[in-house]
Amino acid sequence: MRGWIAQSLAHLRQEAARSADTHLLKLTFPGFPGIDFYFKDEAAHPTGSLKHRLARSLYLYALCNGRLRPGQPVVDASSGSTAISEAWFARLLGLQFTAVMPACTAPRKIADVQALGGHCDLVEDPAQVYERAAWHAAQGACHLDQFGLAERATDWRGNNNIAESIIGQLAGEPHPEPTWIVCGAGTGGTSATIGRYLRYRSLRTGLCVADPQGSAFIHGWRERDRAATCSSSTVIEGIGRPRVEPGFLFDVVDEVVDVPDKASIAGMRLLEEHLGRRYGGSSGTNLVGCLRLATRMRAQGKTGSIVSLLCDPGERYDRTLYDQAWLAQRGLDASGAEAALRATLGSGEWHEP
Repeated sequence: MRGWIAQSLAHLRQEAARSADTHLLKLTFPGFPGIDFYFKDEAAHPTGSLKHRLARSLYLYALCNGRLRPGQPVVDASSGSTAISEAWFARLLGLQFTAVMPACTAPRKIADVQALGGHCDLVEDPAQVYERAAWHAAQGACHLDQFGLAERATDWRGNNNIAESIIGQLAGEPHPEPTWIVCGAGTGGTSATIGRYLRYRSLRTGLCVADPQGSAFIHGWRERDRAATCSSSTVIEGIGRPRVEPGFLFDVVDEVVDVPDKASIAGMRLLEEHLGRRYGGSSGTNLVGCLRLATRMRAQGKTGSIVSLLCDPGERYDRTLYDQAWLAQRGLDASGAEAALRATLGSGEWHEP
């Protein structure tokens, strides 16, 4: 048993050494002189998303806590990107992996899990993914439990976590201590890691969670209510959770911005225009959050930098968020929101998308 754990840990260390850090891409917009925008391209990971870091940490946590045994099947609940990364690592370690996913998950994500040898257990009610994953665990699977363990599985003090990487990459930039870092709230692991690290380093940087309008995090943060639930559904996968997850840490977050789905879709289109590559809806959510904060900074006469994340590639949404017919069926015409965001980029003043 200990020999297998040591061998598995060695495989994970080797994989980490082979995986270079992700790029920090810089953008400037005409309406915001003196304010630099940076986007950390987490889609560049081997499994194509921010969740690559989390999946590695969850396997390390399971191994080092004696929760994962040789040959034991692995399960987790996921809307897609975490499952893809977990399937990658399961294949690396020679383990069987099952992803419990909402049936409405983007088809490309389901296909990607299956291509890596994983099995997808699809449930019609997204709220039932937790119970279904627990059922698999009761049958003997190791539940990686991203929603329950994300904020504790990641080393928030360093060890090349995403916050340490961002601050290190900014060291030679004009504004090396960013005014804001913006991210969404899926498991809560990323916001918890960044918020803790900023305090650990005694940085003045504020942390903003940009999340779909009506999400549980938005309501929970504003009222400090861990029983809060979402007031509206979202088509932006990976964030905008229907309930307050165990890993949501409200007190390390300084601001929240609620973003309508149409604005997130418009944001991802603008990212493609400025970066020459498609990214998913949550990246668009992040852009909108950055612009809300930047307009405030400009109105106050402040300069500085704002950092956010490019969470996953847009190709995963070619049959959903990038499909005009799919959007039309759901009444998601984002043309007006796109025009409003363009006006914001040009003027530096907020135009409601």
